[in-house]
Formats: sequence, structure tokens, C-alpha cells
Amino acid sequence: MRARLWCGLLALAALLSMALPVRSAVYNPESFTLANGLQVVVVSNHRVPIVTHMVWYKVGAADEPPGKSGIAHFLEHLMFKGTKSHAPGAFSKEIARNGGRENAFTGADYTGYFQDVAADRLELVMRMEADRMANLVILDAEVAPEREVILEERRSRTDNSPAAQLREHAQAALYLAHPYRIPIIGWEHEIRGLTARDAADFYERHYAPNNAILVVAGDVSAARVRELAEQYYGPIPPKAIAPRVRVSEPPHLSPRRVSLESARAGRPSWTRSYIAPSHRKGETQHAYALQVLAQILDGGATSRLYKALAVEAKIVNSVSAYYDPGAYDYGSFGFSATPRLGGKIEEVEAAIDGEIARLLAQGVTEDEVARAIKQLQAAAVFARDSMRGAARALGGALVVGRTIDDVENWPERIGAVTKAEVDAAARYVLKLTHSVTSLLLPKPAL
Repeated sequence: MRARLWCGLLALAALLSMALPVRSAVYNPESFTLANGLQVVVVSNHRVPIVTHMVWYKVGAADEPPGKSGIAHFLEHLMFKGTKSHAPGAFSKEIARNGGRENAFTGADYTGYFQDVAADRLELVMRMEADRMANLVILDAEVAPEREVILEERRSRTDNSPAAQLREHAQAALYLAHPYRIPIIGWEHEIRGLTARDAADFYERHYAPNNAILVVAGDVSAARVRELAEQYYGPIPPKAIAPRVRVSEPPHLSPRRVSLESARAGRPSWTRSYIAPSHRKGETQHAYALQVLAQILDGGATSRLYKALAVEAKIVNSVSAYYDPGAYDYGSFGFSATPRLGGKIEEVEAAIDGEIARLLAQGVTEDEVARAIKQLQAAAVFARDSMRGAARALGGALVVGRTIDDVENWPERIGAVTKAEVDAAARYVLKLTHSVTSLLLPKPAL
């Protein structure tokens, strides 16, 4: 899936970073840091003779210079071109020749590259990944064609999808100043202006061992990973990395609404997003309680929203609530719904507003909190089965400034959430002035 944004998988990474306890004697990660500043995390799992090798860089779309939106994702593409010792395309061909799979992903706060290979091919991928960390060659001849690839990606994934277009504009409305308002893939007019020099500058500023995290999970020992990391990554010199400085949000004094009518929209849909604290930014004490709240509202067929709107009122085809606390800066809490065939979107919005008002007035129940905690902790148990999930959970937490201990102790911290904390978190976040409501509306073709 290289050359895609991996939106769904990034969302999964945020969930896994919340839900993978290391202390459970399943992962038992070992971590060390090389002299050049590269943090290495090893999760030994000998069930099958494969490994996942994943490098995370502490830079993403929200770190781009003004007017250069999309450069983080553009560089992700160019990382699959040549180095001083490998011809363009050689990296991918070598991985495929050795029976492996590889991919990359760009988010607002990070960029990552990974390979799944047989355990005895770990040295190969480590050598090649270290090579492109230090020796990438960006040729003018490679830039123009790759820019067209990204423009086509934007056309197919955003410009040809009314739902994606609406999400992009709703995100731009949710943040008044913060760079999270800019799409990860970039605005089309700015993508068209990206150059080889832009990519090279971004690479030189941000791609360095002391701005990266290496996670290796699978049939390997920490001693072997340390040996290979010292051999291949160890010689790469660190760089002077500037601290992340981002614009903060001003106070939000008014709710915002965004709508899009399209003949290609199909069934109408309704979404509302609220700016929320993350584990790092804002009133962080609410982060665990907001996870429990989202589970109470949208934890399956017995959840509040589904029972009220789908089972009892019978006015929605689908309804959900979500919360993402895994960002470097702000999180988001939201709701989405689609009316039943022939239903009215105004009726759905009024019903969800009623459920929010009931929540704020009456709070949640002790039984709801206990059930949600049990469901979340059970999900963590199943999440541990994925080796790549371990790499994504640990890397996704560490790359935004959290710790192994944060991941390790997630079940205990979720288990300690109280009804009073959930009620307080709901009152803090669910303020209409902090929200954007978006409507996707079908439009008859002319």
C-alpha cells in the first residue's frame, strides 16, 4: 500500500497504542538507545519465523513549512527511489525478491517505513533501511513523475470522493490555526509546486537517527537486534534537530457547520467533531475517561447510541462515536450517523443532540462504566496477537513523546476510571462552540 496515506491503518495504530499492555508477559519489550540517539525497541515473539522491522520518524504533515503542504508525504514516496549505493526501485525489488512485504505511511505527527520478512532476512532490511536514512539521492528526473503519482492519488482518494472532500473541509474548519487543519496529502496547488530541493531540505532537517525510533518485533532476540543496529545504524551521525514549534489554537467561540451537496453522495450522512485533549495536550487528565465514554456511546449493539437511535427510534442505518487521544497535539471526539433509507438528516441530528443533552444532564451509570472498561481491556488482550500491531503500538506511542510505561500500564489506567471522571470529561469536551458539524447531502443529477 505504499504511496497511500493509510488512514484506516493509522487509526488502528492509535487504538493499539492505547490498548497494548507490555507488562502482560506477551511482548516484554526491551529498549536501548544507540550513541547517535536512535531509540531501539525489541519485542521477541517466536511463534513464527518472521520479523517486522519498522522505523518511525518524528516528523509529519503538521511539521511542514508554510506553503509546502504534502512535502512529508512526497518525501515518503521519494524514499523508495535511489541511494548512493542502490538504484531507484532497488529497495522494493530486493524486498520482493526475498519474499518480504514493505510499506510506508505518513501522518500528521510522524512518518514510518516497515518491512515484514523472514527472520533470517532481518540484516538485509536493516542494512537497506539504514542506507536510505543517511544516503538518499533525490533526482530531478524522479520528482516530476512521482509528483504526478501523488496528484493522481489525491484525485482518486479525495477529489473523486464527496465524503473525503467534506472531511477535508470539516478538518480545516475544526482547527482555526493549528496545522492539523491542512490535509496530510497536501493541497493540490501546493503539491504542484513541490520540488526536489524542497524534498531534500525536508530530508536533511528531519531524517536522522536521533529523530527516529526503530521497533523490531518477531522471531529475534534483543542481543541480535542490538548487534545489527550498532553495525548498520550506529555509524550514522546525529543531526541538530530543531524542536517542534506549532501554532496553538485560539479560543473557539462559535460552532461551525460545513455541508456538501453532490450527485455522487448517495445516502446522506451527518458528522460532528469536537476538539479534545490528547494524552499530551490540553486537559490530559480526561484522556482515559474519554476512551471509556466513547466505548459507552459506541460499544456495539448494547451501546447508548445504537440502542436509542437504531433499535428504539429506528431512524439510523448506522451511528458511531469516536475519540483519538494519540496525537502529538490535540485530540478529537466525534459522532457520525447515516439515516435509514428515506429518513431525514435533521431528525438524526436532533436525536443525537438529545442524547448528548441527556448525557450532560444525567451522566453515565456505574454499570455502563464497568461494562465499557471490561470491553476495552478485553480488546487489548486480542490486540496482542499481532506482531505488526506491537510495532505500531509501541512506535506510535513513542514517536509522539509517550513512553513504554504508558503503553504497558494502559489497562490499569483504564481500569481506574470512575463514573465521576467520565461525567467530567463529557462536560469538558462536548461544548457546541468547540465543534464542527458536517453534512453530506445527495443532489439530484441535472
